[in-house]
Amino acid sequence: MARDDGFPVWEAALLAGVAAVFAAGLAGVYVSMPRSDYSFIKLPRNLQELQVLTVHLEGYTSDYTIQVLVGYCAVYIFMQTFMIPGTIFMSLLAGALFGQLGGLALVIFAATAGASCCYFLSKLVGKPLVFSLWPDKLTFFQKQVAKRREKLLNYMLFLRVTPTLPNTFINFSSPIVGVPYHTFFLATAIGLIPAAYVTVRAGIALSDLRSLNDLYDPQSIAVLFLIGLVSVTPTLLGKNETPSRASDMAASTN
Repeated sequence: MARDDGFPVWEAALLAGVAAVFAAGLAGVYVSMPRSDYSFIKLPRNLQELQVLTVHLEGYTSDYTIQVLVGYCAVYIFMQTFMIPGTIFMSLLAGALFGQLGGLALVIFAATAGASCCYFLSKLVGKPLVFSLWPDKLTFFQKQVAKRREKLLNYMLFLRVTPTLPNTFINFSSPIVGVPYHTFFLATAIGLIPAAYVTVRAGIALSDLRSLNDLYDPQSIAVLFLIGLVSVTPTLLGKNETPSRASDMAASTN
């Protein structure tokens, strides 16, 4: 895979244009909200900031549900698209504001939409950035995708469910290594459900949460890995079947 060192001006302009669209959407939400002191609105970087934000937003969520939903989705998708860390706090916030089912649906929608935006943005302009940030991971991922092409959906599900590779890397590198979008979409929408369920459920009891380490206890991690193993099993079986099929065909021709 030849490395692209250039980063044309039009690519930077496209990135700025996408960012401007998200900014315009958030501005529209802001002007439609009642006049108030919104100094509390900022991206939370720790649990304390998240708890403060939740307390203030709970009142607005009941009276201005549409605006809060649009603002939430715009922020979450923007963070996913541009690989801004902190989406775990947004997932906790969804549980705190919208409950288990509503929060889970919202997180899956926003996370899948954001990952899709990141996929297409990377397909257009991401190759130089991927090569510069993750050259070794990219080589490994490319080999694995080529090796598991026939059962690629199962492999992508395994990556989504387990922390084998960072989700940010998967989002940005998938189009570079030739993962089709329909496979990427299905693996993302389905594979993120277990982790999103754990996080949203924790958000319902946000006031009792003391550390992010409390989210994933050994039992939760074991369950995620078990789901990942189940999803990748067809891939492993397919690899074992291939040599036997080849030998059977060779025997039948002799």
